[in-house]
Amino acid sequence: MNLNVIQVILVVLVSFLAGMEGILDEFHFHQPVVACTLIGLVTGQLVPCIILGGSLQMIALGWANIGAAVAPDAALASIASAIILVLGGQGRAGVTSAIAIAVPLAVAGLLLTIIARTLATGIVHIMDRAAEEGSFSKIDFWQWVAICMQGLRIAIPAALILAVGATPVKAMLNAMPSWLTDGLSIGGGMVVAVGYAMVINMMASREVWPFFALGFVLAAVSEITLIGLGAIGVAMALIYLNLSKMGGSGNGGGSNTGDPVGDIIDKY
Repeated sequence: MNLNVIQVILVVLVSFLAGMEGILDEFHFHQPVVACTLIGLVTGQLVPCIILGGSLQMIALGWANIGAAVAPDAALASIASAIILVLGGQGRAGVTSAIAIAVPLAVAGLLLTIIARTLATGIVHIMDRAAEEGSFSKIDFWQWVAICMQGLRIAIPAALILAVGATPVKAMLNAMPSWLTDGLSIGGGMVVAVGYAMVINMMASREVWPFFALGFVLAAVSEITLIGLGAIGVAMALIYLNLSKMGGSGNGGGSNTGDPVGDIIDKY
């Protein structure tokens, strides 16, 4: 699929915003489900890109910057794989190949992240000197320079992929053997499971396990739509919050921990 000039500009703009949001984390443009959806919206390939974004979001659930450890670059993986999916012109059939490409891109994006953060360290020292001078205008200027640098971290690779064009990208996707795409797809599926398990492990407690079990069972009922599951989840959250406000006062004279669900579990 070939993109016109307006679509190319919009794709680069979305890429720039995704790069900035990787640091600002305000509007979550860097999250795969948002980034891929925006790319699909501006290119007219909304449905395949939403499917890609949802799949990548499950993978990225377990990615987090912990201490000095830097997580794979979800923004670059999302933007680059979505562009490749669009240029490949395979629609939903190309989602598997795009996911297979996204994971290596996320790891490769670590190099760009390290370079950007190393340069940002120097900018911080410049801002320190501006603060000593009492120059708020310089501080504001260099703050914008640092943020724009993060945007270029994603926008430049996106522009390079667009410059390559649809024909080479499509030829590359068609040249990938089935054993490679299938293997990477299986590996990506395993990463999804590991990422989701990491999130559950961080959130798991005696109080939330009953809700997880109920959600797991309800999700298996095919007649309940995602909207229905969301409504059930909101209702359960409200019930839990209201019980928490009660402070476990009705636990029969037992210990009052402020968590009524935990009190009930401790009782049994």
